Amino acid sequence: MSESKVILITGANSGVGYATAETIVCQPGYHVILACRDIEKGNQARFKLEATNIKGTLSVLQLDVEDDTSISKAVNLVSEQFGRVDVFISNAGTTSPGSTGRERLQKIFSTNVFGAMLVTEAFIPLLLQSSRPYLIQISSALGSVGLATDPSSEHSLPPWDEYRMSKAALNMMTIQMNKRLKDKNVRVFAFCPGLVRSKLRGDSEAAVTAQGNAGDPMDSAKAILEIVSGQRDEDAGKFVWIEGCYPW
Repeated sequence: MSESKVILITGANSGVGYATAETIVCQPGYHVILACRDIEKGNQARFKLEATNIKGTLSVLQLDVEDDTSISKAVNLVSEQFGRVDVFISNAGTTSPGSTGRERLQKIFSTNVFGAMLVTEAFIPLLLQSSRPYLIQISSALGSVGLATDPSSEHSLPPWDEYRMSKAALNMMTIQMNKRLKDKNVRVFAFCPGLVRSKLRGDSEAAVTAQGNAGDPMDSAKAILEIVSGQRDEDAGKFVWIEGCYPW
């Protein structure tokens, strides 16, 4: 297993995280760590994946990005078992469906910004043990200030204010991390998966499919595999999506 690339994905039991795990583990030479807040859901995802034609290997890790103790334990476990992380994919996120006001803001920023930053910072020392490390923050075009201020862009429409704010903050975090890590051989990316089937918006079918408008997360997962396999190294340090790059 030590010869396999070690890929850690937060929020890996559903949506983009699960699709990415499935896409990567179907390739040989990868060990995918399914990092999930709910260990039972993580194990269910692992069993489901192992029932398919996987060529890599899998493990499950309890990790709640909003819990510092959980983060610390997860780092220690990965350090003991693998000694490094080759690719860290920060995917856990929320739109905090069903909440409003201060509670909504606090939940969204706690997961999408504070959690993403703290868990990434905690795993950076293990990334630096890799000979070819990648750091991928799962963002959204809705967080692009450039697109939000462009009246001709479909991404400038009004809804999702709190979520947009959180992803704009995540993008700034990614920019700053790239400045710090690029000279240490870490290839840093912000990646927008687009509007895809996900429990990000809630558990109902209407929420998962965004009222039938959501695409297949496997398409985005294939683009993430391209990053992981080195096919988009020229875009390191940028805000990328399937077809190119977005303005910050």
